Amino acid sequence: MIGYVEGKLLKKEEDRILVLANQVGYEVMVPAVVMDRLQDKTVGDEVALFIYYQQSERQPKPVLIGFNTDLERDFFQSFITAEDIGPLKAVKALTIPVSEIAAAIETKDIHKLKTLKGIGGRTAQKIIATLNGKMAKFVEYHSHEEKDMTPVEDFVYPVLDVLITQLGHKTTDAKKMIKEALQRNKTISTPEELFDEVYRATVTP
Repeated sequence: MIGYVEGKLLKKEEDRILVLANQVGYEVMVPAVVMDRLQDKTVGDEVALFIYYQQSERQPKPVLIGFNTDLERDFFQSFITAEDIGPLKAVKALTIPVSEIAAAIETKDIHKLKTLKGIGGRTAQKIIATLNGKMAKFVEYHSHEEKDMTPVEDFVYPVLDVLITQLGHKTTDAKKMIKEALQRNKTISTPEELFDEVYRATVTP
């Protein structure tokens, strides 16, 4: 089983990368929250990922899923124990740091869980039913990268959801648009104000 890959970046797509390690190219799927940390990486750069290895009778082709840290991978392994959450669905769902998802589970914040890609109200309830009370170590976890990120207020999530699910923006692009809007206007405090600022930038020549 493959648990860790370190090598040169050969290719980067929206949801996966190709890593050359010991003359072997490994295709690794990465959640959006992991891809955010790889935005500055270009072909030829060194990358290192902890790997969740998925293979089963129903999924005979091996799938490698990459994470920045071992603890992120541990969270993923816990997350997929929830009903209706398989590995491939979980990869798409991890669009915000695991500490924030864990906090939403512990506080039974269905609204925040519903902002995760592919997670509806019923699935959010199942996640909480399975994992509530088991997320303490992940809530307390903040990697160096997460500390460097701009704190995300609750009013951001509705706007992020609209940009991704209704307007069709990629998750990484939507997050960048929101971050830049918040940097331009630090007085924003509501979803409406944030969306107006994002939209203003998109229509300005």
